[in-house]
Amino acid sequence: MKSTLKNPYVYLLFVLPTIALYCMFFIYPTVTSFIYGFTNWDGLNHKEFIGLDNFVNAFKDAEFRSSIWNNLIILLVSTCIQVPLIVIFSLLISSVKRFQGFYKTTVFMPSILSTSIIGILWGYIYNPDVGLLNSILKNFGVETIYWLAEPKLAMFSILVTNAWQWMGFYIVLILAAILAIPKDIDEAAKIDGASGVQRAWYLTVPLIKPIINVVIMLSIAGALRVVDIVLVMTGGGPAGSTDVMASYMVNKAIKYGDYGYGSALSIIIFVIALMLTALYQLLIARRQERIEY
Repeated sequence: MKSTLKNPYVYLLFVLPTIALYCMFFIYPTVTSFIYGFTNWDGLNHKEFIGLDNFVNAFKDAEFRSSIWNNLIILLVSTCIQVPLIVIFSLLISSVKRFQGFYKTTVFMPSILSTSIIGILWGYIYNPDVGLLNSILKNFGVETIYWLAEPKLAMFSILVTNAWQWMGFYIVLILAAILAIPKDIDEAAKIDGASGVQRAWYLTVPLIKPIINVVIMLSIAGALRVVDIVLVMTGGGPAGSTDVMASYMVNKAIKYGDYGYGSALSIIIFVIALMLTALYQLLIARRQERIEY
């Protein structure tokens, strides 16, 4: 038995199925997408090699540039507005003495629901005729608002829905970090006369900076892969005002049958995501000191 466990080929047999699945569902699709990105292909007929034309056309495409801007808006909202709110809500829940488990379960519930369900649910909330939101606003004399049909409001509606779905997941992560801080540290600060706000700002937040960095990085990645909620709620409309890079790619490849161009867009999206996450790691995450207590 011991000689068997010392044989490295035994361990290789255990990891081979995982390697095979990884190659089948990640490596192979990535390589084929890269190849298709240099072709003019509708998914059925013969592929025509066209070099870098798809990539050049992508940056000339005004609609694709607009989708990049929409992704940047989601990214800025997720990191600059959503993350501070997540930290504040986490601090508030951690200070609650009773029903803390109920609050954690309540905020976490939306993140375990299917995006399709959430999109349909919020679609009814935003419904201009029978929606809950307009029904409440009518009581205050506000006229009917077409939340998902007006270009200026559609993107805002998507942002609210996306935040509602994922904030609870990040709150639970940060809450776990807060509750892991030894109580002796907080009690010592309390004895020294520090108020609740001072303890939160000067003690708790610095101690949970590593997990905040993780949440920021996950928010960046999540902002770049937002697609399902857009496709379910608006399909990228009205007039492309809610199109993000991924939804624009899906519409080009699946709806219009331009698989070559869609593959080129997928490569561009991959490179942009890689650059942003690497930039964050180099400029911010590595500067943070590791906290031990």
